Amino acid sequence: MRDGQTREGSLKVRVVRGMNLAIRDFRSSDPYVVLRWRNKVLPHFSLSLQSDKNNVNPEWNEELTLYIQDPNISIKLEVLDKDTFTPDDPMGNAVINIQPLVEAGRVDLGTLDNDIIRIVSPNSTNCLVGESKIYIYNGKVVQDMILRLKDVECGEVELRLEWVNARRNW
Repeated sequence: MRDGQTREGSLKVRVVRGMNLAIRDFRSSDPYVVLRWRNKVLPHFSLSLQSDKNNVNPEWNEELTLYIQDPNISIKLEVLDKDTFTPDDPMGNAVINIQPLVEAGRVDLGTLDNDIIRIVSPNSTNCLVGESKIYIYNGKVVQDMILRLKDVECGEVELRLEWVNARRNW
């Protein structure tokens, strides 16, 4: 980059839980999450079939790590209902804009810990339910967020994002 600072790094996406997800089966749903980035489908975050089947408030607590070279590319999140004999039913979608997190990650983390460095407010271009705080935690830049699902009657997904710069050129 022209200013000598990188915007490349690793992004850890933790899909924490779903809340008040839409019912797609008789009385409930069997939801799972699909993330798409750069037109690639990333591993599914699915329910534990033994304990959380038929649950519209699933606890996933699963994560994956991506190497990001262009923070302008958003991550797309889809929630689907797993069906056995028919195609899986859509349960909503959202877009994860990582650019505010990456920009906040350009600060010098030297003396900061548990300090809020930026607040992202909901607006017409993001799916945030409420304010999303970006802060330093154990030397990492972290953003907690709750996304309201689109194209569905109800449902939210809670995420935690962690950003680590690939190299620091301060």
